[in-house]
Amino acid sequence: MQCSFCFDRIVDMKVKPPSLANNPQTLKASLVEKEVRIALQEAQISEQGTRIIERDRTILSLTKRLHHAKMRAELLQEKLNLALAHRYAARSEKRSADQLKLFNEAEMEGAAYPVEDEESLPATVVAEHTCPKGKPGRKPLPASLPRVVIRHTLPENERLCPHDGRVMTVIGEEVSEQLDIVPATIRVLRHIRERYGCSCEGGVKSTPLPPQPIPKSMVSPGLLAHVVVSKYQDALPLYRQETILQRIGVALPRATLATWMIKAGVLIQPLINLMRDRLLAYDILQMDEATVQVLKEPGKTTQSKSYLRVQRGGPPETPIILFDYDPSRSQEVPLRLLAGFTGIFQTDGYAAYGAVARAQGLIHAGCLAHCRRKFDEAVKTQGKHQKPGLADEGLSQIQRLYRIEKTVREATPDDCLAHEQPLWKALRVWSDTYRPQVPPQTALGKALGSLHNEWEKLLVYLQDGRL
Repeated sequence: MQCSFCFDRIVDMKVKPPSLANNPQTLKASLVEKEVRIALQEAQISEQGTRIIERDRTILSLTKRLHHAKMRAELLQEKLNLALAHRYAARSEKRSADQLKLFNEAEMEGAAYPVEDEESLPATVVAEHTCPKGKPGRKPLPASLPRVVIRHTLPENERLCPHDGRVMTVIGEEVSEQLDIVPATIRVLRHIRERYGCSCEGGVKSTPLPPQPIPKSMVSPGLLAHVVVSKYQDALPLYRQETILQRIGVALPRATLATWMIKAGVLIQPLINLMRDRLLAYDILQMDEATVQVLKEPGKTTQSKSYLRVQRGGPPETPIILFDYDPSRSQEVPLRLLAGFTGIFQTDGYAAYGAVARAQGLIHAGCLAHCRRKFDEAVKTQGKHQKPGLADEGLSQIQRLYRIEKTVREATPDDCLAHEQPLWKALRVWSDTYRPQVPPQTALGKALGSLHNEWEKLLVYLQDGRL
């Protein structure tokens, strides 16, 4: 079928259409030839369409593969950036300039507050935030410390008056104080128990030895307390304590020290039981776990993980902190530890804790610090030279909440709610806006997902000022 434009041109050019043959057989043959030609053209068109469809499918498949490859590359880059941050950057999530003072603290502080002589500092008690020009004042030494008087005198031949040659007399004193420390000393307590007997030979009686923490051991209560405090409070490992004792002149193998620690743990079990009773009696309890590797544990390989749980609760003025070891991470462990507890149970987003809270009818509170940590990791995955993005924005919004917490720490729950609720609403709007746009497998996607999943539990703390 010809369009009107072509027909008009044919008419204008006075071109006559081709004449048709008068023979029916010729017409039939011509029609068959045309039908064959049309069929061939349709086959060619169909084949070309199939090729186009296959090409489009190939392009689509390659595009998807390229997108997936790009996503995998971005995820691998995130993991690499996070691993580099964990390996070389500061482990603390705080971002403070004080971390730069690790190795040159003395030089930096000395340059900031140059003094030729300590005596030039005021010898009065002055709070650091009120000191002029930010310089901390020199504080007097505690009056409770024992004083050793060292009197300095001039020999008589140096006390002769330069004018008349007579010996000068004492007319006053100049007193200055230094802080001194006596290095750790060790001594031997020699117990001598007298034995008594009667001339009638009716028997012998010995003075009993006072109760000892570890019977038939050389360790005294004082030395045992010193080793315990040095290890668990001052983080001084037993092998270092062994070296320190060797410097003093006493050879105590760390195996002996370790045995004392194990026996001391048995000694304080009654105290731990009383602490647990007080922990469970209060209506707020926090719990978290950390992985530990235990060598030669029955039924487990050396590479397998075990868990140490920390529980914190009790009255705020005298908090109770207990640790509990278990090779399993199953919810049976917190169920056992929380037997008899009622109240508010604060944890991270580990699913087992949620099951425990539901099973025991506890009010389950979330932990914003754990959500914040995921945003901090998302920031670290961006690398050093990336411009601030959504992860930084999320972290900044959470930091605003922490800043308000510092200013209203002593306020009532209603005051906290009035200050913080607008920020929480803004954070929720921001999260709901960007969470659908971020791939969930990325670090930022995981951070947004964690915030979304923990949202209701995070808001529990606004119900009680103690939280």
